[in-house]
Amino acid sequence: MTINPDLQGRSYPAAEVYDVGREKIREFARAVKATHPAHFDVDAAKALGHGDLVAPPTFAIIVAQRADAQLIEDPDSGIDFSRVVHADQRFVHHRPIVAGDRLVAELHVDGVRAMGGGAMITTRSEIFALAGSDAAAPREAVATTTSSILVRGEGQ
Repeated sequence: MTINPDLQGRSYPAAEVYDVGREKIREFARAVKATHPAHFDVDAAKALGHGDLVAPPTFAIIVAQRADAQLIEDPDSGIDFSRVVHADQRFVHHRPIVAGDRLVAELHVDGVRAMGGGAMITTRSEIFALAGSDAAAPREAVATTTSSILVRGEGQ
């Protein structure tokens, strides 16, 4: 199946809520070798003016990849995940992610460009913190992630 060029401009709504926990932040920080005390010690984070532990900047990828899954799993997309190569990832933070945040992400397909027998797909995830207990609660912008994937064509 080939990549659907009509994906460009498509948006996928915020799906499940991701609850940011202290231990999730600590585990991620250890995994990426982030050593700042604000990732591990609540008092150190509060001394910097944060309400709780602060996640490393790349922590946003957890929520962004959940949003990306909607596109990958969309049968209309034509994406065979076994043929995907991750090409680029960028983050713009509007504020730090902290323990206790309830995050959701909306996914936008900003570009689909044919390349040989495959395609380069650029997506943007807008990540928000919910002010209330459900996905319809008021939102605060937290991060914008931009990702590019190359979906290799047959024989590539």
